[in-house]
Amino acid sequence: MAEGEIETSDFQYPISITKENFKSNGEGFIINLKNQLKTLENRVKELELENAKLSSQLSNCRCRNKLVENVNYYVAHGNTLIQESKKLSVGGEKVRLFPTKGVSKDVSHEDAVGHEEKSNVDETKEFESKERSPGCITKSIHHAPKRYVAMKIMYFGQRFYGFASQQVEPTIESEIFKALEKTRLLVCDKNESRYTRCGRTDKGVSSVGQVVSLLLRSKSGDTRVNGDHEKLSPEDMCGEIDYVRVLNGVLPKDIRVISWCPVRNDFHARFSCLRRTYKYLFWRGNLNLSEMEIAGMKFVGDHDFRNFCKMDAANVHNYRRHITSFEFSRCNSRSESDELWAMTIIGSAFLWHQIRCMVAVLFMIGHGLELPSVIDELLDINRTPRKPQYVMAPELPLILQSCEFERLKYICSPDASQSLREHLKNEIRHYELQAAIFQEALLSCSHAINDHSPSSHIKKKAAHIPLMSRPTEPSYEERQAKQKARTV
Repeated sequence: MAEGEIETSDFQYPISITKENFKSNGEGFIINLKNQLKTLENRVKELELENAKLSSQLSNCRCRNKLVENVNYYVAHGNTLIQESKKLSVGGEKVRLFPTKGVSKDVSHEDAVGHEEKSNVDETKEFESKERSPGCITKSIHHAPKRYVAMKIMYFGQRFYGFASQQVEPTIESEIFKALEKTRLLVCDKNESRYTRCGRTDKGVSSVGQVVSLLLRSKSGDTRVNGDHEKLSPEDMCGEIDYVRVLNGVLPKDIRVISWCPVRNDFHARFSCLRRTYKYLFWRGNLNLSEMEIAGMKFVGDHDFRNFCKMDAANVHNYRRHITSFEFSRCNSRSESDELWAMTIIGSAFLWHQIRCMVAVLFMIGHGLELPSVIDELLDINRTPRKPQYVMAPELPLILQSCEFERLKYICSPDASQSLREHLKNEIRHYELQAAIFQEALLSCSHAINDHSPSSHIKKKAAHIPLMSRPTEPSYEERQAKQKARTV
């Protein structure tokens, strides 16, 4: 390239200028140059419009790399144009290709370039800051496509303070929402997400079939929030976000999403549930199972269970519940000469601590401390208006087995399903190793006791007081009267 020549090959029309050409054909060249400058100005305007369009999409766009690429593209072309305008001159005066926003007319082109670069760098830094800030997650995807879904969840409740969020941590619900925020699946805050849960299990209680519903971010533009989920094709579901895989990647190891299903806008995880199934595991030992089965059948049907629950007179006024089935079954696990059994209770809904209270009384019957007829007495609220005081059964063996709904078809991708199975197998092996360690500890203690210790003294059990002879709790009517007296 000859000295004094300027070439702008980045533009649509190359410009080639030499001192000799300018002297020989000055007027014609100036006209040509002005035409070229007009073309460049039009191109600059196009770039400014493109930049404005990208900026308007900034709050909704999640593809940070692509956005920064476009911003850098504009910065690069803008700098080139400014540099060219700096070099081009007519009669010793600098030609201004386009106005620089935020820069005074008296500011030189060197200062203008520096200002533009700093402005775009600041915008990029601001965008990166928003990307890193957890507080902008909801705002930035508020207008993203969303779908109302039901999710089936399993959890092992030993270390949690119940399912529902509360002041004490951790809870299963709080961990689920942390995962939803971390994966940016939550399109709005909890109150606006139409979140519902089927059951509120207590501290220490586990589940392999809990169901929650809420609005989640979706890949599909046609989310059919108000439509019929049964009309959705398998192709629609295959193109959707793999909610199971994404959430299980960040949830604690004792919480897992099993599957999900698109649901109608009027779906409610609690009130749309048809049946709930609970299981209570126990070692048979010396329990009289035949007596327990006779007593358990007395729960079947529609009864007032106020003597088999923790009464909440301020919020609950109807204590009638319908039990569909109460069965006993043998499990596949054994320990030495003992067998693991399960009580399976199916009903439309249950009261606070109802299962654990029912099981506690059945254990008394199984140990021969009470007769099966005590169930009839406790279900007769006219005869027994006040609940006798007794300790509930432990929470650890209680499992929310399933929550049944009408026409829900749950989805889980093959990859997510395989990962879930592998995870559970690993957890089983882990706990089997722990059990083996406890077994070794038990053997060591047995040897030590046999070698060095005298015969141990067996502590006598406290004498059993019949349920109907025990002190009682206040009745529902007495609780209501006491509450009204406080408000007066």
